[in-house]
Amino acid sequence: MQIKYSTHINRTVQLWLVVIMLGLNSCVTVKNPPEGEPFVFDSKIELKSDNISKEEAKLLKTNLAEFWVDSLRSPKVQKYFVAYKIVSPPVFDTANLSKSIQFMDSYMNSEGYYQAIFKDSVRVDSLSAPGQKRVTVTMYVDPNKAMIIDSLGYGLADTALERIALEKKAASAIVAHKTKFTKDNVAAELDRLVTDYRNLGYYRISRNNLIAETDTTDAALLKLTLDPFEQAIKMAQAAARNKENPTAVVIIKERPPEDTTLVRSRARDFIRYKVGHINFFPETGATEIPDSILNNLGQYTDVYETRSKHISVYGKEGKFVPRPMLNHLYMRQGDYYSDTSFYKTINNLSSIGAWQQVDYRNDLHGDSVDMNFFLVPAIKQNVTVDLESSWNTGDFVSSSNMFGLALNLTHRNRNVWKRAIQSLTNLRTGVELNLTRSNSYSDRLLQTLQVAGSHSYSFPRFITPWQIRSRNLDAIRTVVSVNGSYTDRKDYFQFRSFVTNWGYEWKKGNSSWQYRPINFELYSLDKMEGLIQAMEYNPYLKNAFNTGTVISQQLNYNISYPNKRFTGNNYFRVGLEESGTLFGLIPALKDQIYRYFRVEGEYIKHFDFVKTQLALRGFAGIGINYNGNKDNKYGGGLPFYKQFIAGGPNSMRAWGLRQLGLGSNLQSDTSSSFRDRYGDMQLEVNLEYRYPLFSIGGVKFNGAFFTDIGNIWNIRKDENLPDAEFSIGRLGRDIAIAMGTGLRMDFNFVVIRVDFGLKLKDPARISNDGWMSIKNFTWRNNEFAGEVANNPITNKPLVRNNYGIQLGIGLPF
Repeated sequence: MQIKYSTHINRTVQLWLVVIMLGLNSCVTVKNPPEGEPFVFDSKIELKSDNISKEEAKLLKTNLAEFWVDSLRSPKVQKYFVAYKIVSPPVFDTANLSKSIQFMDSYMNSEGYYQAIFKDSVRVDSLSAPGQKRVTVTMYVDPNKAMIIDSLGYGLADTALERIALEKKAASAIVAHKTKFTKDNVAAELDRLVTDYRNLGYYRISRNNLIAETDTTDAALLKLTLDPFEQAIKMAQAAARNKENPTAVVIIKERPPEDTTLVRSRARDFIRYKVGHINFFPETGATEIPDSILNNLGQYTDVYETRSKHISVYGKEGKFVPRPMLNHLYMRQGDYYSDTSFYKTINNLSSIGAWQQVDYRNDLHGDSVDMNFFLVPAIKQNVTVDLESSWNTGDFVSSSNMFGLALNLTHRNRNVWKRAIQSLTNLRTGVELNLTRSNSYSDRLLQTLQVAGSHSYSFPRFITPWQIRSRNLDAIRTVVSVNGSYTDRKDYFQFRSFVTNWGYEWKKGNSSWQYRPINFELYSLDKMEGLIQAMEYNPYLKNAFNTGTVISQQLNYNISYPNKRFTGNNYFRVGLEESGTLFGLIPALKDQIYRYFRVEGEYIKHFDFVKTQLALRGFAGIGINYNGNKDNKYGGGLPFYKQFIAGGPNSMRAWGLRQLGLGSNLQSDTSSSFRDRYGDMQLEVNLEYRYPLFSIGGVKFNGAFFTDIGNIWNIRKDENLPDAEFSIGRLGRDIAIAMGTGLRMDFNFVVIRVDFGLKLKDPARISNDGWMSIKNFTWRNNEFAGEVANNPITNKPLVRNNYGIQLGIGLPF
């Protein structure tokens, strides 16, 4: 009985597979097919992947499809998600099969597969569509084993070049008996050598001066023998070994000149050059031609020269002092030329912001390189006005739907005091409007008024009591900023802040640093009637709104780097902040400032496939208040403006902003007027799969499936907040899980995102241990419908949804 049932199921599955395939096939329509002639309906690649990894097989299969001759390609156009349309398909011609095989074989050779076998298959379908002869071409590819580099050697006639190559061989990416013999691997080795040489003074050397010779001959065949039968046996054995494990010996040599009359000229390519005279032209016009400038130096009336007379700065209008250029010059006269130092100078001058373009012209004089830098100034000052709008499902003190409007006025000066110092002044005013007039303390239209201002200076150097060696650093800056803000949350509070800091920023390679040794923050809060009443219902709020003074130092580090095995990038960020470690030792300040240590880290990883992307994110943060006086407002937890929050468009997307946590505590969820949560610890993991949908008028519509996992907690136990502190034993109960889907509209310059998430597991859901019940699913959680009091002022009930809809700008991570 069981066998018969299994057979019935298998036949049913096969029948449905046939139906599905026919259905998908019917989703392809053909427009303007050639009458009576067979035409290319589809072209496929089938790759045998016994000897290669799945990732490489997928890459090879994708790239091989690009080497079909154009007349063997099926011109498909996606239409309505899964439907396709073929417009004017080409007539099938068997002669194009051999051309495609040639192109594909060349590609396989470039990837290290020199023994690939190709076999084509042609199938004509005249039944699916009457009057059409649809041809499906399939290319079966067996790559066999890839050729491996047996050894890497150098045969350079120039003894200095040979010595440098051998000294730096350890830095080569080619590993004997492991690295594949591919075009890219050999080219990378040539590029590495050229880079090493140019950094050691060989200014004229390039890829054209070097060549890689390859020898695939078996060494056993080089041993002479007079016995022809023995020689035949050796040849057969060598052929078998080469087929089983193909190898090659790579030797880097100097490329001989094709024209013998150029031998003397080519000899100059192998001379070491030193840095000669350096000229700066910081007032170059956008339309000025560098060669014309060099031929007319007499036009400059303001010429600065260093004491050594080796560096000159040419000006006419006195827009810049020489110091910014001298501080970002990483070469000295008499040093051997270095590509790294030369382009580092250009990149750092470009990153300052005072110049919109940096060009150069180099001239050779004997064994020296004279350098000329032409810097086109950016517009010195500009004012911008921006109008912003937002829609928040859960504002600062309630779960209302708030519409926000903000006006930003920004003034930028890119050359303060003629020293390329950047200044930025920003004024901002905004309001939040309660358009729905529901679920908030007050029914008034204007809910929040905010006014803020900030001013900062960015100096293109380190300003320190002692000199810091910065030759190995890029984009160095000293940043001084001050900002203040005033927020009036009608009927709840009036919040004021003043923040000023002094810090440094720099980059090294693909990592960047920011250090603020001095950060001073002062906050004050006037409590209004609404917040006072909310504190009576929720004692947690008394500790949540703990304002005061912060004297801290901050350190931030981030780095981005590509994946090693897969296409995609990685991003890692860590931030540290401590407050009161030194100033807290002063008795007069001990109980007047916050003393805490806060650390957070974030890791993002992207896997980029042909058309889709898998994105992962992990975040962890914790803050510990170590003030000894727990009864003082500066003891206990972190100030709320330093705490962690969850929910919103970039966090746990099934929950509104600040609407998740703390732990599995229910106090905020059952509150009648205040539901925002702030915690001293946060753990979160996000995963998102992104895929394309369709395009309309140049706008790309993309979809996504995602899951968000995490929560926020307190560090210390509080009797007024049961189950709000972090506990390993209760982690399974406290963790929240969301699943959902999203739509992204990509306008090239901006991405508008709408995400819909379901609360798959909600720590505030009492039934089913927090898990969503599919059988008894409801859009709203009514567990406390009869227990939660209405808003004490508006007398309106507060709702708890089992879903969340988020509107965001850009990708979440």
